[in-house]
Amino acid sequence: MHALGGYRVQGRDEISATQLRKDAAELAAAGAEMLVLEMVPAALARDITEALTIPVIGIGAGVGCSGQVLVLHDMLGLTFGKPARFVRDFLDGANSIEAAMKQYVADVKAGRFPDESLHSF
Repeated sequence: MHALGGYRVQGRDEISATQLRKDAAELAAAGAEMLVLEMVPAALARDITEALTIPVIGIGAGVGCSGQVLVLHDMLGLTFGKPARFVRDFLDGANSIEAAMKQYVADVKAGRFPDESLHSF
């Protein structure tokens, strides 16, 4: 986010999507053991995940990734300013931080988070 000057979706047009696919394949071929995709359109993230043999972790990249990650402060609604579109406050309605974290894990495993219409691009 800081390197790009704010929240910017990557891979929206065909040229940048092709470059992301190429970069991901090259990283896997070079020995990367995992790839993190942040703010990538869900369909592109799913395509990359399916094309690679290594796990692909998404943050704002849809449910088609191998797994999900969310910054703890964001997950608990402890951010200043407007949160990114892919953030969900799991502490809202929970009675403890532990309960919020358990809900996050349960929702990821059940495919309820990220929601394609609310938390993906």
